[in-house]
Amino acid sequence: MLRHLLSIALLPFVVVVLIPRWLLGAWSTADTRWIGGTIPSAAAHLAGILIFLAGFAFFAWCVSLFARLGKGTLAPWDPTRRLVVAGPYTYIRNPMISGVLAMLVGETVFLGSRVLGIWTLAFFLINDIYFRLLEEPGLERRFGASYLEYKTVVPRWIPADKPWKNV
Repeated sequence: MLRHLLSIALLPFVVVVLIPRWLLGAWSTADTRWIGGTIPSAAAHLAGILIFLAGFAFFAWCVSLFARLGKGTLAPWDPTRRLVVAGPYTYIRNPMISGVLAMLVGETVFLGSRVLGIWTLAFFLINDIYFRLLEEPGLERRFGASYLEYKTVVPRWIPADKPWKNV
């Protein structure tokens, strides 16, 4: 349990809490906020909260699958020992990152922040490059043919219409 909390504290917490806090502090004068007390700002706040909570729930589901089925964590230094191909992983290869992205989008919408919108895009691009150059080749080495088959059927970022049945 401690190793899961440590990996969450060091990775998603930094991405979703610490970096946005730093960015908002450093760029607050250049950022755009909703005009308080208006219907659009109330709607944006509600939408932002709902998007954030959906992303958090999705992320938590993925972390639990990593712990229960994969016998590992989300951290590169403590990876899963088994390939996780259940739940959201039957539709998309990187649902945990999708959950973190949803949390960032929720923050962006809630605050009406251009700076956080740019950070969200940068986070996505960083992960896209990381997955293509490091994560996927590493998974190919660790899990061999089973990952190669999974990779050819399940999309990286856009969920499939139907779940993959790994029979």
